[in-house]
Amino acid sequence: MGTYLFDFDGTLVDSMPPYAAMMRKILDDHQVAYGPDIIKIITPLGYRGTARYFCQIGLDRPESELVELMNQNAIEAYTYHIEAKKNVVPVLKELKARGHDLNVLTASPHTMLDPCLKRIGIFDLFTNVWSCEDFATVKSDPEIYRMVAERLGKPIGEILFLDDNYNADRVAKSAGMRVCGVYDPFSEEYVTEIKAVTDMYIDDFLQLLDVS
Repeated sequence: MGTYLFDFDGTLVDSMPPYAAMMRKILDDHQVAYGPDIIKIITPLGYRGTARYFCQIGLDRPESELVELMNQNAIEAYTYHIEAKKNVVPVLKELKARGHDLNVLTASPHTMLDPCLKRIGIFDLFTNVWSCEDFATVKSDPEIYRMVAERLGKPIGEILFLDDNYNADRVAKSAGMRVCGVYDPFSEEYVTEIKAVTDMYIDDFLQLLDVS
């Protein structure tokens, strides 16, 4: 039986375009300058980490207010509109039927994560659905992957982590996990970088059935 640890945004669900638009709008509305790699930087940080980073680059509002603003802007999209990526649902069901242990680790908070997974019908396929808030740290911290391995009761090198984000893939690999990069149009420009730090790479979830 294999142990899988899936990212959520951009890996299981097609949420990156609305997520990126929401985050850029917050900075634009407050006239805060940012670089072209802003989404790559903030994606592994979670909402609290992102709020802290926004303050560091010049957004003059309390972090707690920014987190609340992010929650308000995102909750409707996750609850009612964001869908699973192509082939995710049938592949997860097949992996579960084969006896594999499926888990989620994401920077998104449970207020968005849980309703979305339940609406698209895959929440119950996972043994654990974790947000970074459950570990009080972020995916850019290698310690989170060690804590996940401890909770799963598995050697870290026996866990396959799947993520579309370069930074998360790089850090998970440095922590000792096996890592599979996942194609997402939003991170297409980083494919070469992702392939360089991962053990494997998939363009379509159906490819997982060949390695399970």
